[in-house]
Amino acid sequence: MKKRFASLWFRHLKTDWMVVRRPQLGEIPFVLAISSHGKLIVNASNLLAEREGIYPGLAIADAKAFLPSLKVINEEPGLTEKLLHNIAHWCIRYTPIVAIDEPEGIMLDISGCTHLWGGEESYLQHIISRLKQHGYDVCVGIADTIGTAWAIARFGKENSIVGPDAQLEALVSLPVQALRLETAVVERLNSLGLKTIGSFAAMPRTALRRRFGNHLLLRLDQAIGQATEFMSSIKPISPYTEHLPCLEPICTATGIELALQQLLHKICKRLSGEGKGVREAILQCHRVDGKIEQITIGTNRASSHENHLFKLFSLKIPQIEPALGIELFILEIAKAEEADPVQENFWGNHIGLGNPLVTELLDRLKNRDPACTISRYLPAAHYWPERSMKIAGSIEAVAAVDWQIDRPRPTRLLRRPEPIMVTAPIPDYPPLLFRYKGEVHTIRKADGPERIEREWWIDTGEHRDYYAVEDQQGRRFWLYRSGHYDNISPNQWFLHGFFA
Repeated sequence: MKKRFASLWFRHLKTDWMVVRRPQLGEIPFVLAISSHGKLIVNASNLLAEREGIYPGLAIADAKAFLPSLKVINEEPGLTEKLLHNIAHWCIRYTPIVAIDEPEGIMLDISGCTHLWGGEESYLQHIISRLKQHGYDVCVGIADTIGTAWAIARFGKENSIVGPDAQLEALVSLPVQALRLETAVVERLNSLGLKTIGSFAAMPRTALRRRFGNHLLLRLDQAIGQATEFMSSIKPISPYTEHLPCLEPICTATGIELALQQLLHKICKRLSGEGKGVREAILQCHRVDGKIEQITIGTNRASSHENHLFKLFSLKIPQIEPALGIELFILEIAKAEEADPVQENFWGNHIGLGNPLVTELLDRLKNRDPACTISRYLPAAHYWPERSMKIAGSIEAVAAVDWQIDRPRPTRLLRRPEPIMVTAPIPDYPPLLFRYKGEVHTIRKADGPERIEREWWIDTGEHRDYYAVEDQQGRRFWLYRSGHYDNISPNQWFLHGFFA
């Protein structure tokens, strides 16, 4: 794919922002002032002030003397960086690769994006019109290289598109400043009568290098495409992202669902072809007012099942507030993993964690309520009950040891054993009855005792004598006595679990 870039230049970035905040400023000349070497100087001026000859760098005292009606506003620290950062994130709706181009620009890598808006001309006009709606005066240049796009936006015909491989033709008539050169090099070129790029572009490179250094040649080569220039995006690039612009703003849940289905169809087809699946996906809804509504889903196992992913998203669509309408949908796969193909069983039902229906159910439960915690437990190599299991890291995790099945173990083990009152006969006999939460349970059957010693290399304490008991209603419990039977000190009995 051939690279294409768009350079956005905001001629009056900070003053436009001030007019948006205070519309009355749009009718008067004003400047933003900063302190430099003990005096105030003009750091930005609006169009009306520029028409009166007031430009950045002029002392405020001189500007006021020249135009007494000039309004002076102290500039907020870091204003330029804040504005460019916000606008750059807003521009992600047009391309995933956006870079800040200080002091007053944004650079977009628009390769493979413009067809979504019907071509580069429509793409350019859409960006300009939307930014003007937000109050910003912007010039845009589109070309094959960053350097040419930058030059056209600032020194070429307003809002121009340079055709493929036509960089040199577009640059020859532009001033030397369009190559992003240092001031000293520009002054030296102008003093020699080399005022345009075309006046020296065909000169011998050895002569240019000897007189002006390597930087001039590097900038020229970058602009015409003979040297590579990279841009650093403000956001890490996701390899799996789909965009869907809307001809008319979407305001209904049905419209959102239709847009989501189209995006999922494209992304799942691609993921399935590469043997991958979704673990985490983000749907961004860019509203007409510039705000972004966002919902996120996650899966327990990598999945490219379109219907399943749609059901997960549909649980959260009511959280989206479209306001005046959504003009762009972006589906980003934040986390993708290799997907294991599930082989169908023709001779019986496929029951277990390998069944996709199980993981899909877990996904729906988790995405319906983010506070829901679903854990899978694996056996651990410990005899002490509290340490005999551990939480699995994933649904595919394999146990290193087998569950202990030589003695009965409860289906539900309490996190902390609860003390109970027990009536028991002579030592080592099972209890006759016990009281738990105000209810008396008369024991009909009992098995035990099973002595479990503490793991002395981990901690110290009393051993436990466990009994599996059943009351008259058929309910089964796991009880234990802590330590040896002692007639002098009261025995400590506890309820530790319940059998199914």
